[in-house]
Amino acid sequence: MTEYFELLRTVALFDGIDVSDLEPLLLCLGAKTTHYEKGQTIFFSGTPIRRFGVVLSGQIQVVQDDYYGNRTILAAIDAGELVGEAFACAEIESLPVDVLSTTESELLLIDCRRLTTPCTNACRFHSELVRNMLHIVSGKNIALTKKMEITSRRTTREKLLAYLSSEAKRTGSSRFSIPFARQELADYLCVERSAMSAELSKLQSDGVLRFHKNQFELL
Repeated sequence: MTEYFELLRTVALFDGIDVSDLEPLLLCLGAKTTHYEKGQTIFFSGTPIRRFGVVLSGQIQVVQDDYYGNRTILAAIDAGELVGEAFACAEIESLPVDVLSTTESELLLIDCRRLTTPCTNACRFHSELVRNMLHIVSGKNIALTKKMEITSRRTTREKLLAYLSSEAKRTGSSRFSIPFARQELADYLCVERSAMSAELSKLQSDGVLRFHKNQFELL
């Protein structure tokens, strides 16, 4: 666990927590590290969830499949970010999404009930954790609203430009990489892959952007 302490210092959940407090804090939270293979499901839809994860390495996706097997990617989560915290804290009995490991990944799983309920030792960091969690959940609600703004655009071209513009703004550069392969990007934008690929080629021909695999440049 100690090999991840430098990463944990950058995690928003532990903002304001001294590194010397991390070990007793994680013990108090009942935290444990778990390894997942590429393509392995971490949390299954239709099941309850009591723990959330801090991604220590790899990448995680939150996905939703409809009755006909059409997949929508709701979020891509990288190292240092949280996954499943809203569902765990709400004590959801039937998870409405699947959470998958898209690469070989390592997660730190934390019991949400231990986070929100002060322990008998009256650990001083519980109030800091609750405050930090509120900020994280609020930020993710804002991010979900932004995604809805993108996917509500009428055309594939508009969705692509809205998403790529938001990524350029987020990274502060006209050159950036995205966390999706082609099919994953189509699933995220809720469009057909073939139509999206054709629109990307047209945008490149029109001099609007350049791209190679998941590397993009807005012109």
